[in-house]
Amino acid sequence: MARLKFGAFLAPHHPIGEHPMLQFRRDLDLVQQLDDLGYDEFWCGEHHSSGWEMIASPEMFLAAAGERTKRIKLGTGVISLPYHHPFNVAQRMVQLDHMTGGRAIFGSGPGALASDAHTLGIDPMTQRDRQDEAIAVIRRLFDGERVTAKSDWFTMNDAALQILPLQEEMPFVVASQISPSGMTLAGKYGIGIISLGSMSTQGLMSLAQQWQFAEDSAKKHGNVVNRADWRVLLTWHIAETREQARREAGAGLMRWHNEYNVGTLMRPGLTAFSSPDEAVDKTAFVEGAASTIGTPDDLVKTIKNVMQVSGGVGVVIGFVHDWANPENTRRSWDMVARYVVPEINGYIDGLRKSQKFVIENRAVFERAGQAVMAKIMENDKAAAALAQTGPGRVAIPAVNAPDLQKAAAKQKA
Repeated sequence: MARLKFGAFLAPHHPIGEHPMLQFRRDLDLVQQLDDLGYDEFWCGEHHSSGWEMIASPEMFLAAAGERTKRIKLGTGVISLPYHHPFNVAQRMVQLDHMTGGRAIFGSGPGALASDAHTLGIDPMTQRDRQDEAIAVIRRLFDGERVTAKSDWFTMNDAALQILPLQEEMPFVVASQISPSGMTLAGKYGIGIISLGSMSTQGLMSLAQQWQFAEDSAKKHGNVVNRADWRVLLTWHIAETREQARREAGAGLMRWHNEYNVGTLMRPGLTAFSSPDEAVDKTAFVEGAASTIGTPDDLVKTIKNVMQVSGGVGVVIGFVHDWANPENTRRSWDMVARYVVPEINGYIDGLRKSQKFVIENRAVFERAGQAVMAKIMENDKAAAALAQTGPGRVAIPAVNAPDLQKAAAKQKA
């Protein structure tokens, strides 16, 4: 079975009130930590309003992250294509790919915030069609074509990239939420998907249907979609115990939900939480919850459920948030890398089997102890010293050594 990859998605969602410069620096510190811990991917988004999301250029942020990291893949999550001329997007992504040594992933979307589109004077009814149109042109540019194209929002005259991506084929990924448009677009072009709507219970339960949209579209356009290129976004905060995770994340989760989702975006159907405990209970401890606030074992259970419900994905992406303070947040990501990733991917199965074999086959190794005792008894002085042997005399006891205390008791008798 192919191993499940793990990554992180930074929108970002930072509460208003902290110095933006320090937030940027702390976010870069997190990318470096994730790289050190062996995470596979890091994503960051593009937003221009709402106060809570202040990365305007994911390419700039990821270029800085690339200088701090060695191996982690860096994805734009996402560039809102209707906001930009496609040629400029293509050039920036090529530059990012070269600056990061071929680690760039090109993630795109139509634009998530209505306030961003309003700022730029873009009709929301045109955004998804424009994303489709831009992807088609950017793929041609990445293939080295010289493109002449004219639409109602951009013009290209004999446009060709001076430099092609460093990667032979830079990964293309589209964002998908609850509507079928993202999955349909992925199928049309045979490219990857990052499912952002899976953070909700409804989104989690609709994953199987969402994948069907992608497969149907791929079949219609003569393409193939691969589950290995499917990324699913989950939320978690992990600590040593559920009680500790609850204490660490409750107040921040409540603030994020009440001030951002309800107070700022005014998402339909949401109401404010009245206490941190209610926030945790209704986020992580309801039937089919897509969020985990608890222990590594709890997150393992959630991920296994996602794999079963979805039919299988290639990458689990954790949502970066400020529910807990920076120190506890970093420890949460550390615990996921130390305990959840190896459990899901079977990295410690061999160690457990080895331990079990030694325990269950103890009699097989008795002869090793007998050999040690035989050598002791061959030497008169060693045999005499055996009577004085007691607990704590050997600093590093040999695993297969005989029971010296038992042997000493026999000598004294």
